[in-house]
Amino acid sequence: ELTEGEPLDFFVNVIPGETAFAVGQKLNESSNLTGDPVPLPPEGSLLAIRYDFMPGDARQTVLEKMQAEMKAKVEEIWANRDKAIDDVIKSPEEMVTLASIVEKETGLASERAQVAAVFINRLRFNMRLQTDPTVLYGVTEGKVVLNRSPTAAELKQKTPYNTYQIDGLPPGPIANPGVDALMAVAHPAPTKDLYFVAKSANPADGHLFAANYEDHR
Repeated sequence: ELTEGEPLDFFVNVIPGETAFAVGQKLNESSNLTGDPVPLPPEGSLLAIRYDFMPGDARQTVLEKMQAEMKAKVEEIWANRDKAIDDVIKSPEEMVTLASIVEKETGLASERAQVAAVFINRLRFNMRLQTDPTVLYGVTEGKVVLNRSPTAAELKQKTPYNTYQIDGLPPGPIANPGVDALMAVAHPAPTKDLYFVAKSANPADGHLFAANYEDHR
């Protein structure tokens, strides 16, 4: 063990697309962290990366590190953004909100910038975003993971997050986005696409994109 054994790692892994509620649960349930349970952090305020700690560290300290990492990364990406997005993405907070939607819509790095472009183009044309993950977040407030599409009743449900019912962006993020999703919003693909649809029931197959409704159908 002394010469060949692997050291023990203690960490909390914030997975891109996880909600603040889920991350808070991880921190509060860890037997290797100490201190009072952490309060629910604001959605989208935690950078989705791995956080190493030493046994006995305080939960609050780890949470504050997550928030500091997110603040620094958002400031960096916003400062280097493509200024062409400024007509519809007015602040770093709005960038994080849209990045959280992109994160939930696709797990494929190759199409994140294209998905981000669709939503930015829709905002430019005053089209509703009509994205299913926001509907589900409005129903669960991020406290339950629903691996399904919204029901017809949920699509009609009037919540602040239901982008089938509201104009523009929802009032805040629906998850904690990773760096790639933030970068996709800051540097969207040069496309006029306004629609996308899953190729199949397998998320790994990605999406088909279209610039008009006829092609989308």
